[in-house]
Amino acid sequence: MRRLLVSAACLLSAACGARDSAPTEPVVDPATATEIAQGRVTGYVSPQGAHVWHGIPYAAPPVGDLRWRAPRPAADWTGDRAALTRADRCPQITNSLDQGRGVEAGLRVGSEDCLYLDVYAPPNADGLPVMVWIHGGANVWGSTEAYDGSQLAVDQNVVVIMVQYRLGPLGWFSHPALRDGAQLPEDAAADFAILDLIEALRWTRVNAAAFGGDPERVTIFGESAGGHNVAALLASPLAEGLFDRAIIQSGSVASYPVAEAEGRSGEAVNPSLAIAERLVGEDASGDDLRSVDLDTLFAAYETGGGYRLTMPTMIADGVVLPEDGLRSAFTSAETFNAVPVITGTNRDEMKLFNALDPRLASRTLGVFYRPRDRSFYDALSDYQSRVWMVGAVDDVATLMREGGHEDVWAYRFDWDEGGSNLFIDTGFMLGAAHAMEIPFVFNRFEMFGRLDRFLFNDRNAESRGALARTMGQHWGNFARTGDPGADWPRWGARGNRMRFDTPADGGPEVVRGAETMASIAERLETDQRLTPEERCRVAAMLGDRYFGEGDGIADMIGCG
Repeated sequence: MRRLLVSAACLLSAACGARDSAPTEPVVDPATATEIAQGRVTGYVSPQGAHVWHGIPYAAPPVGDLRWRAPRPAADWTGDRAALTRADRCPQITNSLDQGRGVEAGLRVGSEDCLYLDVYAPPNADGLPVMVWIHGGANVWGSTEAYDGSQLAVDQNVVVIMVQYRLGPLGWFSHPALRDGAQLPEDAAADFAILDLIEALRWTRVNAAAFGGDPERVTIFGESAGGHNVAALLASPLAEGLFDRAIIQSGSVASYPVAEAEGRSGEAVNPSLAIAERLVGEDASGDDLRSVDLDTLFAAYETGGGYRLTMPTMIADGVVLPEDGLRSAFTSAETFNAVPVITGTNRDEMKLFNALDPRLASRTLGVFYRPRDRSFYDALSDYQSRVWMVGAVDDVATLMREGGHEDVWAYRFDWDEGGSNLFIDTGFMLGAAHAMEIPFVFNRFEMFGRLDRFLFNDRNAESRGALARTMGQHWGNFARTGDPGADWPRWGARGNRMRFDTPADGGPEVVRGAETMASIAERLETDQRLTPEERCRVAAMLGDRYFGEGDGIADMIGCG
């Protein structure tokens, strides 16, 4: 599933090529000069009027003896550092999204020296809320390069910080030899990526004021794997006191026990003990593992068809995360960092992935997608997306509320007004798909390359612009006060969910009711879009580990 999560984002850029013209190179602007703990740094002014600083190190490069250790503080510098260039991405395998930027898919790219962040602030910022963005990419791919916080910073009068963190096997690896060689207690972890994010939040507390931010009003927010990582920060005792609100966009609370991550139990793909044996043989030492070059490390995940960068991530290591698992932390307000929380999903999350599945969709010229069976495609996507919502929203919000934490808000993003032509109807094939809310949150409709012009066209410009302003205001209100607004009630016994959509489709509005696996099974059992055989087929496809809550529906409707 994780491999699909990485490649699925490529659908939205399947029609993408390079941009029509290269962006203007930024120029140092003295108005952006500021002094942080490490030294003086100067950025530039974006076309939106935001002050921007790229590539600021928040930790020492995790290379050599620091690979698979907790991050160490970044070094100081002398003189004025020009922060105009984004840092190298963390090591990863390229995919079709990269092809739109002129980079071939399937390549190992990036540098281990990648723990940097970007900052966006309104001019003359002083004491503003800080929003720390954590990018997605199944925790094996992605960088800050795909995002721009300028418009959000200016619109909502906030400071936006975007963080890179270790990915794939460098960010998630559990091995006894690494624990035995720990120099610090945190070195005995397995979730090194979450330790990176914790270090970035420590850096933010120290340095936010230099950019006009309020270090006592820090909101963490992220989408997909980024949302998953937000949930991990909520659950991690090491992150206590480092942030003040949290927003989970299409996230998850799934996690692996250490035994399963290492391959001593379960059936996890590419467990770390097996990978270590492929790399250096049995009885590997920490030094042996750290001495392996990057290409050799990534080649250990290679299959006949190319890289299969799939491995356990989000490991219940007992250091970063509780041994009982990520979800277990949310059963009591005493066992997680109980700050105000927003959590939500998109109505059609799974249409992004299903459109790539050749069993469910066909394509013409490698670009234009059509469902093979329109009714089955729609129904399957509906139930899979509902299961995602249960695992990421309803179940978690209910756990928090019943555990004594009431400052929880939920949403569902329903916008499905993308363009259509003779070849593809994006409103149906994608709808409110995974990642579709990101341009609305950032009020920046430049995310999917040339497909942007098709999805975000003149016909929907006014309505989507209004929806983007509404979502931005709620996110901004939350960052300022810890409450998204009086029109959005907290999650309660009856649910309460803000449905973000345009007025033409009845939104934004608050809808009542919580979804459960039992209610999904009841709906599926009587769904007239499907034959009895198709209902059982759908039920069988709801048991994927990624969703965490899918197992059992087949038994509920008599298909076990």
